[in-house]
Amino acid sequence: MIKYYLRDLIDKKVLDELENVVGPDRIIYDKCELLTYECDAQTFFKKPPDVVVFPISTEEVSKIVNICIKYKIPFLPRGAGTALCGSAVAIRGGVMLALTRMNKVLETDLENQRVTVEPYVTANELTSLLSKYGFFYAPDPASYIVSSIGGNIAHNAGGNHCIKYGVTTNHVVGLEVVLPNGEVIELGGKALDPPGYDLVGLMVGSEGTLGIITKAILRILRRPPASAAILAIFDSIVDASNTVSEVISSGITPAAIEFMDQLAIIAVESGARACGLPKDAAAILLFEVEGYEEELDMLGRRIIEICEKNNSKSVKMAKDIDGIARLMAGRKAAFGSMGNLAPAFVVDDGTILRSKLPEVMQKIKEKSEESGLKIANVFHAGEGNLHPLILYDPRKKEEAEKALKVGLDILRLCLIIGGTITGEHGVGIEKIELMPIQYTAEELRKMAIIKLIFDPHILCNPGKIIPEKFFMEVNKHE
Repeated sequence: MIKYYLRDLIDKKVLDELENVVGPDRIIYDKCELLTYECDAQTFFKKPPDVVVFPISTEEVSKIVNICIKYKIPFLPRGAGTALCGSAVAIRGGVMLALTRMNKVLETDLENQRVTVEPYVTANELTSLLSKYGFFYAPDPASYIVSSIGGNIAHNAGGNHCIKYGVTTNHVVGLEVVLPNGEVIELGGKALDPPGYDLVGLMVGSEGTLGIITKAILRILRRPPASAAILAIFDSIVDASNTVSEVISSGITPAAIEFMDQLAIIAVESGARACGLPKDAAAILLFEVEGYEEELDMLGRRIIEICEKNNSKSVKMAKDIDGIARLMAGRKAAFGSMGNLAPAFVVDDGTILRSKLPEVMQKIKEKSEESGLKIANVFHAGEGNLHPLILYDPRKKEEAEKALKVGLDILRLCLIIGGTITGEHGVGIEKIELMPIQYTAEELRKMAIIKLIFDPHILCNPGKIIPEKFFMEVNKHE
């Protein structure tokens, strides 16, 4: 006998209407099966939806939203579930629209360097498709192999190469969106710089709170003729940080600058796929440069000179595919290698000015000593986008809660020195308490007004980004 996990507002009549849209094979309401959808990759926040539906078209998404409006049921979209802030959690229950079956590349327009995709296509799939034509899609978050482009757009994801190419918003030129009232709208298009308000930009980074993306028109780029990787090893975090600042200020724009501290190196070298990195190093920097062969040699020499000037103990450069892969292997393995040191970790993504890196790294070290929790650091140094990995044992409740608190404390530190609470992971549930520190009350009221214009009943992914009290303040003044 099937056990149902249904709230009073979702009765058989609602289920029948939803099933009429998607059919019996594309709807889940069994209590055990719903647990698959109770959280995203930030596992601190768990709440299963009451129903999961699997639409295959924009028309179906619109019909599902209209049913939710009719019965005042909360709803939210979900892609691959790789979000790291609780943004894909059905905190108020309701209907979850799993977009996993909307995974087609609809059009490839090489002449105009555009591609049109459904939301569940991944960046990895897209670049694999484009590579045979000599093109690629630039945004490459660490989860690019599995995370969906719809989710990347919802969180304005970054990645290793955003120092050169920008984050997701710089590559989205058009969207098809199902609004919280069920209406389908087209925003932007293939052409650049349309007049009027930037509604595409408003949707990017809105974490599914203003509508559900069902189609995206993306900018694609011609693949550079060649690339090279440079690995520099340092005995001092300060020297590594100063190197980053000097490389950028010299006028060089690498495709990537990645940073790993000693604990991250130890994690990688403690596993079965050790990369030969020295465990006694305080930090390593990984640079990637692109261009023609002659340009690579020039850029490589200049970066090596700056590294040596800042006391690097060794510098290696590779221009062949295998050599680049060997140098980059440690960075690619870093997050997965944390299991060699602890069974779980919290990762945050505050962004700071590059000049503040030494100060913040010292503060993170102090926070580690104060809390008794190990903290590894792996991040996009070119943008100052930090990724402290706070290690803990989830079997110890007090340790898990402490890890979450330490992460929020580090984000507060980022704010104090003029940074932000998120560079690419989003606000979701995790960071919502920090929004009144990042923004003034008036700014948050304005955001609440925008949300209410799109979603007057606050049914579309409620409980995310904006603290509830600001909606109450807006309603009080109306």
